[in-house]
Amino acid sequence: MLEEFKKFALKGNVLDLAVGVIMGGAFGKIVSSLVSDIMMPILGLLLGGKDFSKLSYTHGKATIAYGMFIQSIVDFLIISVSIFIFIKLINKLTSWKKTKEEEIEEKEIQVLTKQEELLVEIRDLLKAQKQNASQPE
Repeated sequence: MLEEFKKFALKGNVLDLAVGVIMGGAFGKIVSSLVSDIMMPILGLLLGGKDFSKLSYTHGKATIAYGMFIQSIVDFLIISVSIFIFIKLINKLTSWKKTKEEEIEEKEIQVLTKQEELLVEIRDLLKAQKQNASQPE
């Protein structure tokens, strides 16, 4: 059982996932700080000096902290946009790399030896003869 766990835990996908979770947690903290320490105070100033984190509604002993909810929504939106931009950038870089690799492969394919050139000519002649033979006169 220990061997199976080692195989599972040391697979590339599991390690990639672990790194992704750790990086995501750190990224989330950075975005939360950006929202709570920079963006929300600026938004509060623009809306007349309001502090969204302290917005709440109290009824009896119950308190609804809707300001924190607003801040969480802004956090989510910024994280979503950031991840979207990051993924688009990665996809663009990946497709650029694939395009370059395909161009290199095409250049390699286009270089034909003398024997290959003769075979291509023979193939083209046979195709032309076959087309001429199938056409009625």
